[in-house]
Amino acid sequence: MTRNLPGVYTAKKKDNSIYYRASITLNKKHISLGSYPDERSAHLAYQEAHLIIKSGSILLEDYTASSPLPFIKWVSLVNFRDNGLYFSMPIYLKRNFFLYYLTPSYCLKFDIDDLFYYSSKKIMQRGGHLFVNDYGMQYSILNRYGIKNYAVCGKDYRFINGDSSDFRYENIEILNRFHGLSCIPAKNRPGFLYKVHIHVRSRYVVGVYEQETEAAIAYNKAADILKKNGIDRNFAQNYIEGLSPAVYADIYSKLQISPNIFRLTPENT
Repeated sequence: MTRNLPGVYTAKKKDNSIYYRASITLNKKHISLGSYPDERSAHLAYQEAHLIIKSGSILLEDYTASSPLPFIKWVSLVNFRDNGLYFSMPIYLKRNFFLYYLTPSYCLKFDIDDLFYYSSKKIMQRGGHLFVNDYGMQYSILNRYGIKNYAVCGKDYRFINGDSSDFRYENIEILNRFHGLSCIPAKNRPGFLYKVHIHVRSRYVVGVYEQETEAAIAYNKAADILKKNGIDRNFAQNYIEGLSPAVYADIYSKLQISPNIFRLTPENT
């Protein structure tokens, strides 16, 4: 590489065309600022990075689309200046949590315990779903809370303070941990009942139950009945932790299942 203006280096692509890289060294740490099509753009990025570090008055909300620096670098540099830690992801540390910026106007809140995980993960958004790539697979960030991919906010889980960008553990309440269950308000008492559905070609009601554990087992029982009736589907099974085989079998045998489930066969589904 050949050095040009301060903070700028020339490099070659595989086709031997020239492009320019900007970088800055702070407290003996070398920070790449990205690649640019011309030397002037790379130098402007270097100058802005230098200004952010030296000026404590430049804030995250001062970023504009005309900035020569990518927003992710802006966040990383402001955090490095204010908190002494550099992350390649757009993370800004607070006292007991951190912010992960997806855009200049939209950020997610996470517990500090998740910092190690997200400091090396790019969070992406598609169709309202937030996910990361991990070991070549896409994982919803909700999976870290035990929330299934098909879960519905407000039915299967909820944000306690109403802020759907606040993923701190204390703010997420799981309403439904199992397959086939929906929480419905109880009519004669506070709290919820558990309505169970199972899907063959359409949704069939299995029953409504007082306890979540009973409802989860009822789904398993309905799946077993359908398989015995010749409906060859890969029904997911609910696993209930802390329940002995004897207690499970006792609940299983006593549970009432909708008669409609017993009538379902390959011919009438």
